[in-house]
Amino acid sequence: MTDAAYRADSDAPAATKRHEDERGFSRPRPDGGQASPLDALLDLWRRHYLAAAVAGCTVFLIAARVAAALGAGRPLVMALYVLAYVSGGAFSLRQGLTALLTERRIDVDLLMVLAAVAAASIGEWLEGGILLFLFSLSNAMQFYALQRTRRAITALMSMRPQAALRKDPDGETRLVPIDELAIGDIIVVRPGERVPIDGRIVAGASSLDESSITGESLPVDKGEGDEVFGGTVNLYGALEVQVTKHAEETVIAKIIRMVEEAQSEVAPTQRVIDRIEQYYAAGVILATVLAAVIPIALGHDVAASVYRAITFMVVASPCAVAMAVPAPVVAAIANGARSGVLFKGGIHLENLADVKVICFDKTGTLTMGKPKLTDVVPVGGRTRHEVLSLAAAAEGRSEHPLAQAILEAARADGLHWTAAANTVAIPGKGITAEVDGRIVWLGNRRLLREHAAEVPEELLAQVEELEQQGKTVMFVGVDDAVIGLVAVVDGLRPGVPEMIARLKAQGIQKVVLLTGDNRRVGEAIGRQAGVDEVFAELLPGEKADIIARLRQTVGPTAMVGDGVNDAPALATATVGVAMGAAGTDVAMETADVVLMTNDLAKLNHAVALSRRTQRIIWQNIVFALSVIVVLSTLVLTHGLVLALGVIGHEGSTVLVILNSLRLLLGQHRAGLTPASPAPARG
Repeated sequence: MTDAAYRADSDAPAATKRHEDERGFSRPRPDGGQASPLDALLDLWRRHYLAAAVAGCTVFLIAARVAAALGAGRPLVMALYVLAYVSGGAFSLRQGLTALLTERRIDVDLLMVLAAVAAASIGEWLEGGILLFLFSLSNAMQFYALQRTRRAITALMSMRPQAALRKDPDGETRLVPIDELAIGDIIVVRPGERVPIDGRIVAGASSLDESSITGESLPVDKGEGDEVFGGTVNLYGALEVQVTKHAEETVIAKIIRMVEEAQSEVAPTQRVIDRIEQYYAAGVILATVLAAVIPIALGHDVAASVYRAITFMVVASPCAVAMAVPAPVVAAIANGARSGVLFKGGIHLENLADVKVICFDKTGTLTMGKPKLTDVVPVGGRTRHEVLSLAAAAEGRSEHPLAQAILEAARADGLHWTAAANTVAIPGKGITAEVDGRIVWLGNRRLLREHAAEVPEELLAQVEELEQQGKTVMFVGVDDAVIGLVAVVDGLRPGVPEMIARLKAQGIQKVVLLTGDNRRVGEAIGRQAGVDEVFAELLPGEKADIIARLRQTVGPTAMVGDGVNDAPALATATVGVAMGAAGTDVAMETADVVLMTNDLAKLNHAVALSRRTQRIIWQNIVFALSVIVVLSTLVLTHGLVLALGVIGHEGSTVLVILNSLRLLLGQHRAGLTPASPAPARG
């Protein structure tokens, strides 16, 4: 019907919000005590005052009808009708006047109240009362239906404990509000409890249910040094956790904030409908006046003409159309949030449905992001240990997956190295550092050409052979001389070929791999994954250029990356998708869509959900407009009675809501295995 019920939460009396946060979510009292009886009563009113209005309207309408049948005096009957009108129309009148006075727009609520008052003005008090009863009943039904969607989001708040068991320096523990926790505090999480805040395990081991964050249905084993997220459930062992983030900075707090912001962002289709609706509402009022004036001018009965015009106003009002877009968008965002897919706005949900090309980063996206060192090839009389220790020194402070592979291999060999100074990471090329007063560099051919005076031919031959095997080769040099190379291999993620095949079955026309790695490695990974085209040896800016070209030549393009060095590409794409983002701040901030785990199967769910949402939006729009046309035609040609017009009109709105709520159904969890994301050069 209208978006009045949709906005009902935000329009609740201010007194009912005394224990809600700045975004309208209810939360426990700050002192941790029970709500007072007054608070409980106000909360009950906030949740059910629409139903109370329907009940009041019903009771007074029946009472007025009975009083009239029993021959009661006209003043009593009129008083009961007035009470029915107040009960059924006060909320809608307030909504309509607010929209008119503050936003300068004609609200559907105002049209319904005007129609009821007009009916009363020609003596049709019962008909007007029935209109307000059905209108308020429809509002209440929509409100409760939409609450089902809202509960999918607000349930996240209940997953965030309000207190934590803090361990003091003397070893004693005491319960404190999570807002009092400071970074570095140690908290105790007992078996069966929810982790109250983000942190790192410093003692103990357990399995944790992270489904509230990642959508992962299987427990995740964690021990000392592993990260844990607030809102997840500790299943077995007791844990001591060091706090790493403030309460408002936790992953679950960010998820709640992002989803709320996404729901408030208007989808493109909704913006078009909103613009048209203003002209349409004004047109309905003009048509209503003409539908009354013209027949009267031609000599028709005044009461009958006004009655027909009122009925036309009711059936022609765009109530169902107003709900055709926001209801499915909110339901889809809720579905995605429960499944570990965060859409940061209705615009991105709609844009993903139109995507024709999807581009993937390689390292850490299509591949595991955990490469293993396979080869160390020294030259110029150097030894394996010398090449590997210098490479480890240069990469000692890097969190990049390739750097971690080198460091793990060096530690496994029992090597020791000098700490580097003046380390400089060069995007798309490699890294340079100062070690014992000399410049050590490590990277790809781009960096090689900048630093090496000459390269032995036999070394280049070995590079080609290693790259043919799908290995990533990095040259190691000191000053202007190459001293060797290291090679790593990063395997494809399980299920990637199947995921890409499903994308193509879903209608994606082209799948592209973008990588900063050399062409041979990129093409080897591309063949394994089943992509259509590979672009290799790219700098971050060049990835963005390719995406811009694909948008122009093929159509809307999505980019899937880690949200760090892929930022230019994510920004250029029609839709930027960051994956494996649980705990990764940059990924959450830069992308339009966030996959909370490292399982790319979530991308299939996101694409399917966006396209299903688009279909339901158009189903709603076509159905709502068709009902308006049919009912309006019946009113003008066959004199459809007001009661039937109201039933058809309000019924169509309820059906639009129920059709939208189908988006709450579907895959919520897919048995994922979350992994800690890492920045990628790929």
